[in-house]
Amino acid sequence: MTQALETPPGTKALSGIRVLDMTHVQSGPSATQLLGWLGADVVKVEAPTGDITRKQLRDIPDVDSLYFTMLNCNKRSITLNTKTPRGKEILTELIRRSDIMVENFGPGAIDRMGFTWEKIQEINPRIIYASIKGFGEGPYTNFKAYEVVAQAMGGSMSTTGFEDGPPLATGAQIGDSGTGIHAVAGILAALYQREATGRGQRVNVAMQHAVLNLCRVKLRDQQRLASGPLAEYPNEDFADDVPRSGNASGGGQPGWAVRTAPGGPNDWVYVIVQPVGWKPLTAMIGRPELADDPEWATPEARLPKLSKMFQLIEEWTSTIPKWEVLEKLNAHNIPCGPILSTKEIIEDASLAANDMVVEVPHPERGSFTTVGSPLKLSDSPVDMVTSPLLGEHNDEVYAGELGLDAEELLLLKTSGVI
Repeated sequence: MTQALETPPGTKALSGIRVLDMTHVQSGPSATQLLGWLGADVVKVEAPTGDITRKQLRDIPDVDSLYFTMLNCNKRSITLNTKTPRGKEILTELIRRSDIMVENFGPGAIDRMGFTWEKIQEINPRIIYASIKGFGEGPYTNFKAYEVVAQAMGGSMSTTGFEDGPPLATGAQIGDSGTGIHAVAGILAALYQREATGRGQRVNVAMQHAVLNLCRVKLRDQQRLASGPLAEYPNEDFADDVPRSGNASGGGQPGWAVRTAPGGPNDWVYVIVQPVGWKPLTAMIGRPELADDPEWATPEARLPKLSKMFQLIEEWTSTIPKWEVLEKLNAHNIPCGPILSTKEIIEDASLAANDMVVEVPHPERGSFTTVGSPLKLSDSPVDMVTSPLLGEHNDEVYAGELGLDAEELLLLKTSGVI
């Protein structure tokens, strides 16, 4: 259910903060949407043709795609051709009036517009200027970055998949939206520091770096390899880098995905075997004698036989529907979780009740379902506002806030500046 606009103005965490959103596609828009959810006034600056994702992967002809609507709620949209002299003058005024500026163009694109960091500081010394790029300074700087490229170069793909299979991408958008979340952390820190210094600062976040941060346990295991094979992994052979290890948790408590009845593509449950859970598990799977068998009774004894252990568990779970498996395992406090399909997630009543699956009205689509804010602040609830139409707020911003008169607005439109 969509939350109505009930929270009084000025009472959100970022009320009064203006964000100049010069982002497109996913990594940047995911960051600015989070700022909008926190109460900032996010003004999305689009070329007169619009963010490219408005037209990508459309499910309804001539209507903004779900790709765009799901990443651009809680924003206002204005159009501006920043390549024109008048467009640059207007952008200068927008920078002057903003607290935060976010962009994710290719390396050097904003500089080539004439808006270097030094120039932006000169226009507005208090602004926080955040840039999202594919890579940091070095040999990869000018590589074209996409979601899965960042996964490939950040350590995720080489460690995802099964030992005898190819490297795999994860369905989670850790390269794009994961980087957006990192950018928000940097922006909020800079905003807080500005309270003490009175100065804005530059925030740089690279997609490769964000993915690497999310893969730190694999870097931990890379260093542990110097001391020998990783016993927590089911792999039999180890080279000089961390192998792909299927669904193994790779942590202190072994885990694996096991099949359940009736055997559909998502009839699986992920089970973690803690020492305290071994005895009740052996009873459930019909092998109570393994609870005290020296070959199975301790974690150390079970580690060399992880594949066999989960095979025994799966022989039991494969005869029972996954929700019944969950009920039985949870009755003994055994950590577990069902593999939820996207259909199950979008229809999950508890996620809807927690405003994580939200239905949002849209003036042209009718409505769409999107992901709600995972950030839950007791004094700053999120009011979900539909994504803006292209240039929907031109008059509001240009006339109402910048003071441009009707004659100039018409001229700007006819000359292609807005």
